[in-house]
Amino acid sequence: MLVNTQKSSSLSLLVADVLLLTKVRLTLSVVFSSIAGYLLAASSPSVWHIFLLTVGGYGLAGASNAYNQIIEKDIDAKMNRTKNRPIPSGRMTVYRAFVIASFLLILGLAVLYYLNPRTAMFGAISVFLYTCAYTPLKTVTPLSVFVGAIPGAIPFMLGWVSETGSFGVEPGVLFMIQFFWQFPHFWAIGWYLHDDYKRAGINMLPTGKPDRATALQIMLYTLWTIVISVFPVLGYSGALLLSVPAAIAVFLAGLVFLWFGIALYRNLDRTNATKLLVVSIVYISVVQWIYVLDKFL
Repeated sequence: MLVNTQKSSSLSLLVADVLLLTKVRLTLSVVFSSIAGYLLAASSPSVWHIFLLTVGGYGLAGASNAYNQIIEKDIDAKMNRTKNRPIPSGRMTVYRAFVIASFLLILGLAVLYYLNPRTAMFGAISVFLYTCAYTPLKTVTPLSVFVGAIPGAIPFMLGWVSETGSFGVEPGVLFMIQFFWQFPHFWAIGWYLHDDYKRAGINMLPTGKPDRATALQIMLYTLWTIVISVFPVLGYSGALLLSVPAAIAVFLAGLVFLWFGIALYRNLDRTNATKLLVVSIVYISVVQWIYVLDKFL
């Protein structure tokens, strides 16, 4: 009985560490973005397709996050926010993490390839840029945010491509929405974690410090995010459509997003950076929900 209890406890700890290794909350948000993109493209949504997109998306996003933690194990050990992750804490070896990441990568690519080859191609590009470009650049230059915004923007458009098998203006617009959104989101993180990042030699802010010039750039990119988010209402985005009421709702959500950027510009403090970070996450989810509901209601 005691042996079974110990085995059960060990398995629970392993599952918990795998979830930490794959950054489960972040990965699920990536999966949600992909599903939203698929629903916007599908005339008759398929539960089977959504299931495959969920498995494939989690596989690739989880693999990216796991490889990221392998590469940054020494950096993670220096930061309060990350020192308890499975690898720096010593609960998981690099070898085991690599095996898990590789399994998820192969699984994700195989499932997305089953949907169509182009979906797997964009998924592979996302993993490559995140692990081989963005991750190593984080300790070199703030331009890493630009590089990281590319794989970060792929999931929304990936869902569309998984249905159509082609890349056109519609997935391009979905990509741009999430691409521009990445900048205020990343910079809010960089501001909020500036001291922690500084200890690890990471600087994600465009000016290198949490100052008024950085806050100004956050506001400017938030404005671009709002513009591209309401763009489909003009009717120039192919089959990707947005009604006037939905566009107004997206615009109002954007104004809330911008308001918190203005608050950061005025106060230049960590508290407002934290609020902006939370609002940025809420904003992209709200926009995706509005797009999907606008199509089906």
